[in-house]
Amino acid sequence: MVRNQDVFLPSPQKWSRQPGGLTLSGEVPIRSESSSSSAPAVAWLETQLRSHGLRPVTDGVGPGIELVLDASLKDPESYRLRVSGAGMRVEGADTHGLFYGAVTLAQWWSHGSEPLEEGTLRVPGLTVEDAPSFSARGVMLDVSRDKVPTLETLFSLIDRFAGWKINQLQLYLEHTFAYRGHEVVWKDASPYSAEDFRQLDDYCRQRCIELVPNQNSFGHFHRWLRHEPYRQLSEVPEGVKHPFGEEIEPFSLCPGDPGSLELLGDLYDQLLPNFRSRLVNVGCDETFDLGLGRSAEACEEKGKERVYLEFLHRVDRLVQERGHRMQFWGDIIVQRPELFAELPKEAIALEWGYESDHPFAEHGAQFAASGLEFYVCPGTSSWNSLAGRSDNTVANLVSAARQGRAHGAAGYLITDWGDFGHLQPLSASYLGFAVGAALAWNAEPRAPLEKEHLAALLDLQVFHGEAPGLGRILYDLGNVYKLPGAVPKNGSALFFLLIFSQETLEHRRFDGLSEEGLQKSRTVLAEISGRLRELQTGSSRGALVQAELLWVSDLLTLGADLGTARLQAGRDQPLEAVPAEVRRTLASRLEPLLERHSEIWSVRNRPGGLQDSQQRLRRLAELLSAENELSPTISDEAQS
Repeated sequence: MVRNQDVFLPSPQKWSRQPGGLTLSGEVPIRSESSSSSAPAVAWLETQLRSHGLRPVTDGVGPGIELVLDASLKDPESYRLRVSGAGMRVEGADTHGLFYGAVTLAQWWSHGSEPLEEGTLRVPGLTVEDAPSFSARGVMLDVSRDKVPTLETLFSLIDRFAGWKINQLQLYLEHTFAYRGHEVVWKDASPYSAEDFRQLDDYCRQRCIELVPNQNSFGHFHRWLRHEPYRQLSEVPEGVKHPFGEEIEPFSLCPGDPGSLELLGDLYDQLLPNFRSRLVNVGCDETFDLGLGRSAEACEEKGKERVYLEFLHRVDRLVQERGHRMQFWGDIIVQRPELFAELPKEAIALEWGYESDHPFAEHGAQFAASGLEFYVCPGTSSWNSLAGRSDNTVANLVSAARQGRAHGAAGYLITDWGDFGHLQPLSASYLGFAVGAALAWNAEPRAPLEKEHLAALLDLQVFHGEAPGLGRILYDLGNVYKLPGAVPKNGSALFFLLIFSQETLEHRRFDGLSEEGLQKSRTVLAEISGRLRELQTGSSRGALVQAELLWVSDLLTLGADLGTARLQAGRDQPLEAVPAEVRRTLASRLEPLLERHSEIWSVRNRPGGLQDSQQRLRRLAELLSAENELSPTISDEAQS
C-alpha cells in the first residue's frame, strides 16, 4: 500500500484526494489549446501513457486530458490539476507549468491509481495547486574527476530529473570538453564534443531543463597548467601541493597575466555557442595558491580578496561580451563581506557547503543584504565516501532549503562531486538527488524526512518497486560512515583509509578511529551485504545497483580490516609496519575489487579517467604487496 506522502516526488504544495475518478483504458485523448506551449507536456504524457499500456491520441471522444494555459496563475511554473469523472485537466501558468502538471498527473497514474488489468487504470479523484519554492532548481554533476558519463547515462538522468521538476543541469568542466587547439589537455579523458552538448541541450529543452554551461576559470586549472605552454599562465609555475592531486603542480591561473583572459576567451568562444542558456558558471572557487607566486606583490598591497575581485570583474566582462550572465562560487568573497557591494551587479553568487552545520543562515543573510542574486548549493555527500553519508546528506539539504528560502535565494543547486577519483557509483548519489529535488520544489514538505519514510520513498520513486527493500539498504549503507569512531569532514574514515594509505593515522581525519568502531562497521557491512545478496531485483537497472552496492560494501569492509591492522601496528607507523602476511591477504582481496570497479565503471561511463580513478587504490595494492616489512619504531616520547 502506497502511503499518501510517498505518492509524489516532489510533494505538491497543496493536494488532496477527491471522491470519484475515472477509468483509463485503450485510447486516451490529449487536447491542448496551444501546441507550442504544451509540446513538452504532451510528449511526457504520451510516453507515460504508453508505459501503462494505454494509447495516447490527439482526437477522440470521452474523458481525456486537457492542457490549458491560465493567465490567472501568477507564479511562473505554477499549475492546477484536477482529476474527476469528467476527465483530467491541467492548467499551467506557462509551458513549464503545464509540463509540471503533466509530471504530477503521471506520478498519480503510477503510484496513486489502481491497475485493474493490462492496459486499464482506475484513477481516483485528485486536486492539486502547486508552485515551486525556488525558481531555479538545479543539479550539477562533476564530469571532470574522473568520470565522464555516457550520453545514455545522462539522458536517463535528465529524464529522472525532469520527472522530479528539476529545471537546470550543469556539467562541471575542468578539461573534459574537446576544445580545438588544446588536445594535449583532454586527449586521454574521453571528452564531450560540441555535438554531444548540442544533443544534450536539445534533450534537456524538450523536458523543460536549462542546460547551463560550466567551465572552471581560475582555481582548479591544474589539468591545464601541468602542460606546456599553459604552465606559464599559472600563479605558481613551479607548482604547489594542493588538496586535489598527488603531484606538485600549478593549480590556479595568474590573475595578472593577460594570457589568462585570452585563454578563457578562447574557451568561452568554443563552449558557449553549444548552449541555449544565457547563464554560465565560471567557477572561480578554492584559489588556494593565490598570492603565493606571481601575484604575491599585488596581494600584499591590496589583499588577496581584492585581487580575486578584480579578476572576477575581468571574467565577468568576457562573459557579458558573449551575451551571457555569470555564476560564480562564493567561497572566496564571503571571507570579505565588506567587498560584496563591489561584486558584478548582474552576477549570481553560488553559496556552497556540504556539512550538516554549514552556515547557510549567516552567509545567506550576507548575500541577501548585498542585493546580489544567489543560489544555495548543498551536496549529495556521495564523494569521499563510496557509500554516501545519509544523515549528513539529508541534514545538509534541509538546512540549505530552509535557510535559502528564509533569505530569498533565487536557486537551489544540488552538487555531486568526484574528489579523489570519483570512486563512488552513481547509485550512492540517488538519495541526495531525490531529497534535494523534493526540497528544491517544496522547501517545507508535509512528510518528515526521516529514515523510514525516505527508504520507502527511494523504493517507490527511485527504484520503482523493482527491488523492495533496496531503499533501506541504500540508506543504511550510507550511514556506515558514522561507525568507525572517526567522523571527518567531507568524507568518511573508511574511504580515507583506502585513499591515503601513504599517511600515518596521526592525521586529524582519523581522530577517534578505534578497533571497536571498525568492528562495528564490519558487522553492519556484513549484515547489509547479506540483505543485498538476498534481494530479488526485477530489472537490469536493479541488478546494476545491487552490483554497485555490493562492491561498495566489500571495499568498505576491506577499509575496516586495513584500519584495524594499522591501529594494531601503531598510529604513528607507516603501512609497511603491518605484518607482511596480513598485507598480502589484504592485497589478494583488493585486486578482484579493482576488476569489479572497472566492470561497473564501463556500464555508465566513458573509458577516459578510469586509470586516474584507480591510481590511489593501485598505490595501496603496491604498498600491501611490498615484500619489505618494517619493525614498529619506538616513539621519542616512549624513549624518554
